Amino acid sequence: MGTGMPKALMPVGGRALAAWCLDALAGSDRIGSVVVVAPGGHEAELAHALGLEVDKVVTGGSSRAESVGRGLSAVEPDTDLVLVHDAARPLIRPELITAVIAAAVAADGAIAAAPLADTPKRVSDELIITATPSRAGLWLAQTPQVFWRAVLERAFDRAQAEERLDAATDCASMVEANGGRVVVVPSLWPNLKVTTPSDVRIAELLLADTAPGRVR
Repeated sequence: MGTGMPKALMPVGGRALAAWCLDALAGSDRIGSVVVVAPGGHEAELAHALGLEVDKVVTGGSSRAESVGRGLSAVEPDTDLVLVHDAARPLIRPELITAVIAAAVAADGAIAAAPLADTPKRVSDELIITATPSRAGLWLAQTPQVFWRAVLERAFDRAQAEERLDAATDCASMVEANGGRVVVVPSLWPNLKVTTPSDVRIAELLLADTAPGRVR
């Protein structure tokens, strides 16, 4: 992003990016506690930016999977379901949280996702198109992702034992690889992931439109 700071602390609509996510989590009656995984050296800064709704702040690892694993280790022992969400998705709503949790209860896990709208292309290292897969049945995985804690822990243990933990781009892929049944919950509103500077402005516009009075 070129801001010189961790993305979770980047200002969006006058607040830290991660604070918008916390609003939705705090607004859901299905969330018992929140564990924040922070970039090393920024733990206190992020905890201050997020406020009192955070129960624990732990230091992240060198990969996404390692960071999620550290957060999972910090979850309270009596927790049955674990929700994982990216700080880069500030448009999450309590309704989506509730829907994904409800779907996960009847399976091994559930994730928010959106059907692929564009035509996918497989390309070579030289950027030459080598195939045009059908987009039928293809969805883009998002967060939140919710799993039974025991299921997620077993998936992490297996991925670590097989030395493929760092290659995992989301938790669902690890649960799937371990034989788990993961359900998709359609995102019926924008669930943008902020990855480029232009995404910041889009997120601010959408937040102002969907949450009047919250952008300050």
